[in-house]
Amino acid sequence: MAEVLSPITRQVAKERRETGTRAAEIDLREVEDCLIYDRHGNSFPFRSLYQDRKTVVIFVRNFLCYSCKEYVDDLSKVPKEALEDAGIRLVVIGQSAFCHIEPFCLLTGYPYEMYVDPERCIYQKLGMKREETFTDSAHPSPHVKSGLLMGQMRSIWRAMTSPAFDFQGDLRQQGGAIIAGPGSQVHFCHFDMNHLDHMPITWLLQLAGVQQTLDFTDKPKIIHV
Repeated sequence: MAEVLSPITRQVAKERRETGTRAAEIDLREVEDCLIYDRHGNSFPFRSLYQDRKTVVIFVRNFLCYSCKEYVDDLSKVPKEALEDAGIRLVVIGQSAFCHIEPFCLLTGYPYEMYVDPERCIYQKLGMKREETFTDSAHPSPHVKSGLLMGQMRSIWRAMTSPAFDFQGDLRQQGGAIIAGPGSQVHFCHFDMNHLDHMPITWLLQLAGVQQTLDFTDKPKIIHV
């Protein structure tokens, strides 16, 4: 008899990736006072995210970006206990108005912290790219399932059906990921070269100290009993 399961977590070997750097050459003191906003419009200094403990911060391009949406879809599958056991915080930052946070969380099922940097203060001061670059070293995201045409059509539809019709951020702005804290220590950073150049979530969390890794494949697992 076979039981069909779709487990979220499993232990796998660490994958290697050349993109990014462990000895991150960024200085968080330049951005620690930049303001971020929660879903209610309350503001906080950026440093409040990482000053007390290690934090994984994901910067997305914009909330209409189909590849960012699918990346956050997978971030929503990260088990809370995996983060708690490692003592880390998981945060997503966008660059739209704060009113778009709640709908985006509902759309993706993302249960953790999300903020916005509407002035792109952090994006700019950290030097994140504002144009897309496609090279052999820019790895395609394993978390993006949609093709370009279908993905863009879905993004346009979401823009048209949104209560506040806007682009939910600068369309040319690229994102990235950092692991920082406690204090201003930066353990790792990666700046996306294009909309598909996301850091694999499993690898990123392992660098932050998470022992479990994630299985994001859509295929069900067959366990014979």
